[in-house]
Amino acid sequence: MLKMVILPLVVCSLVSGAASLDTRSLGKLGGVAVGYFLGTTLVASAIGVALAFIIKPGVGAAALNTNSLALESVTAHKETVDSFLDLSRNLFPANLVAAAFRSYATDYKMVAVGNDTNGTTLYQKVPVGTDTDGMNILGLVLFAMVFGVALRKLGAEGEELIRFFNSFNEATMVLVSWIMWYVPFGIMFLVASKIVEMEDVVLLVTSLGKYIFASILGHIIHGGIVLPLIYFAFTRKNPFTFLSGLITPFTTAFATCSRVTATASSVGAAGIPAGGIITIAIILEAIGLPTNDLSLMLAVDWIVDRTTTVVNVEGDALGAGILHHINLQEMKKKKQQEEAEEEEAEELMEVRVEAVANSEAEEESSSLVTHKAAKDPEAMPEAIESML
Repeated sequence: MLKMVILPLVVCSLVSGAASLDTRSLGKLGGVAVGYFLGTTLVASAIGVALAFIIKPGVGAAALNTNSLALESVTAHKETVDSFLDLSRNLFPANLVAAAFRSYATDYKMVAVGNDTNGTTLYQKVPVGTDTDGMNILGLVLFAMVFGVALRKLGAEGEELIRFFNSFNEATMVLVSWIMWYVPFGIMFLVASKIVEMEDVVLLVTSLGKYIFASILGHIIHGGIVLPLIYFAFTRKNPFTFLSGLITPFTTAFATCSRVTATASSVGAAGIPAGGIITIAIILEAIGLPTNDLSLMLAVDWIVDRTTTVVNVEGDALGAGILHHINLQEMKKKKQQEEAEEEEAEELMEVRVEAVANSEAEEESSSLVTHKAAKDPEAMPEAIESML
């Protein structure tokens, strides 16, 4: 059911989110905000990858990947370059309908290229483009974003379609909330079936324990060290003093696992409990990895999602604090510039007034002109001409 809502959730949320953006009004603050969220996301990803290599939560579960679990087959020994090229090729699907259930993937075939000196046939591995089962999330995401911007450019003509996608998005969120109510029962049976199929339950418990430890440790590093340092670098203020005023939002986030932020919905992550699992499902679909065993992560997501939500709220709050600080600095600079311009204008006005007064005084004190003007007013032009 979670996989069922991925397509409408991603497409509708991205179309409505992109259509609601006004790129002309973003300005400097908008650029800083985008840079902040992209930068913190990349840092968080790097921390997660590093902890995955250090803690290796999946090593203990290697024996669990047996045929009895009915795991989907994944192309093995795929070249790294081809993996990145496949991601770029999937950004531009040739058919949007087909992208809902098929994606592009590079496969290999051996082609005979000749014989060696002993008469043995020589083969060369040649990459071949194929279509594989699985939703092309990347292509749908790019199309949804561009389509939303296009609707925004239409103005009044695109308002009806924007309202349609907004309503579709809200209805999808209602469906997800219903699925979340069913999740405890579904998890119970899914996990029970996995445990029955496994010969060594200790491996499962150990692997999940490592997963929980790696996730919470990553949240502590990112939320307790990285984000405060970024805030301090921009504002030169104590970040923990700022965060101390957010105890109530943090407590609410930890208790409810709910985050109602536009940023989360704009990148396809649902602002609902267990939204992280939906995001993981989207990512796994995008890179062609199996999603059958997400139920094992759902079984422990109730605790991981709480720390995830707290760090999410913290990142948004610190980002807002950074933008507020930059905005105050810009307003201060603008005010100082206006004051300097006013002072300069006043000085120029004083100089102009003094120049006018001096010229009038000189004109009145000219003895030659005054004498001629008093004696014969009509001779004023001749007097001036003779003086020149």
